[in-house]
Amino acid sequence: QVNFVVCQLFALLAAVWFRTYLHSSKTSPFIRHVVATLLGLYLALFCFGWYALHFVIQSGISYYIMIIIGVENMHKYCFVFALGYLTVCQITRVYIFDYGQYSADFSGPMMIITQKITSLAFEIHDGMFRKNEDLTPSQRCLAVRRMPSLLEYLSYNCNFMGILAGPLCSYKDYITFIEGRSYQLQQSEANGKEDTKYEQTDPSPNIAVAQKLLICGLSLLFHMTITKTLPVEYNIDDNFRATASWPLRFFYLYVSLMAARPKYYFAWTLADAINNAAGFGFRGYDKNGVTHWDLISNLRIQQIEFSTSFKMFLDNWNIQTALWLKRVCYERATFSPTIQTFILSAIWHGVYPGYYLTFLTGVLMTLAARAIRNNIRHYFVESPAVKLCYDIITWMTTQVAISYTVVPFVLLSVKPSFTFYSSCYFCLHIASILVLLVFPLKRTQKGSKKHESIQPMWSKKLEEENLLQKNSYSTTNNSFSQKQEITCRYQALKQ
Repeated sequence: QVNFVVCQLFALLAAVWFRTYLHSSKTSPFIRHVVATLLGLYLALFCFGWYALHFVIQSGISYYIMIIIGVENMHKYCFVFALGYLTVCQITRVYIFDYGQYSADFSGPMMIITQKITSLAFEIHDGMFRKNEDLTPSQRCLAVRRMPSLLEYLSYNCNFMGILAGPLCSYKDYITFIEGRSYQLQQSEANGKEDTKYEQTDPSPNIAVAQKLLICGLSLLFHMTITKTLPVEYNIDDNFRATASWPLRFFYLYVSLMAARPKYYFAWTLADAINNAAGFGFRGYDKNGVTHWDLISNLRIQQIEFSTSFKMFLDNWNIQTALWLKRVCYERATFSPTIQTFILSAIWHGVYPGYYLTFLTGVLMTLAARAIRNNIRHYFVESPAVKLCYDIITWMTTQVAISYTVVPFVLLSVKPSFTFYSSCYFCLHIASILVLLVFPLKRTQKGSKKHESIQPMWSKKLEEENLLQKNSYSTTNNSFSQKQEITCRYQALKQ
């Protein structure tokens, strides 16, 4: 943990240096790629020792697969290899080294690299093999229409800004940043016929970085003081279960899981600040001219803590992973996309049984929450006073349901997880099943509309925001893809 924090702080200083002395206006993309890659591999070597070779091996073999297999099927082979290699490393770390310990956890960065490998493979497949009319709007905007060089590929996977804690970003956004085109905007005139190109001013990320570092400091302070006094394991303490009342047990369940979140707030916000300090992550200006540096942000703390639905919580937690699951699994699943997505999420997270208990419980919770929302919410939105009461009740229910669901994720093992659930008499599992039996799920249409209507985890608003945000400032490699992205950008500007 000390190595991780030291490396991330070094990466923050390196990011400031990278933006100041290796700015795209002063240095070629080649130099920026080389320096970003070498710094990333150095940090990995310092933090994990020779385990860092796994990062290079996984990336190198995946690139070789892309070259020899071809664009028609490489996304399948890359997906199976990258996820399989990650799983083998997780198995050896957990069951050969130390069960339940996080020492030498080199699989953490590999999780991010796996996301990048699979995302890029699908984006190349979409851009170089599939017909344009067969792609969804998001797939069209993210499609990559030329094979990256080995240097570009390694730089994308192993750059110092994201090798330790991410977050995931699209390949197009990363290349656009390295080549210095982040602040160029392709805009279509209102009649859609004339294209203009102009450059925005290069904004300073200092305020955004300072704000995020303040959040990091508060999160770390909270984690080092409050979290230790509210252990999640106390939920299965024999004396506590025997003497505490049900309201007290559920209250402690909520506060103990809330206290477990700041370490994620710290790690993800610091990673976001590092990218911003290097000049990466700028989304654009709002109508008031305020800069937004949340292009690759991974969470929204306020929305998480005040979520009034299961979906709202998941929309704002680990955002880039949610988008990855949507793009490589949910949108492409031929049957049961919700179940397939949760299973993939469990496999990606690791091999602890608690992960699978959490995500299988999450399937039930997601379906039940959606059924309730679709069938009864409209009765409570007419009157502001009634809606306020409804929001308070759904906030309380959501926080308890989230905490109940993720307990095995923290406890990791089967026995303590079942001890917790059995002490609660599997109450929310049974309640979810009863809800699904009583309330019908909204029927869906075939095709692309089906995915929109049944999507459990990522709200349409979040999809649209991320689609427009992540692609508004990308540029492409040929005139055909330029015209497509101009449309995306113009829609973003209108919004």
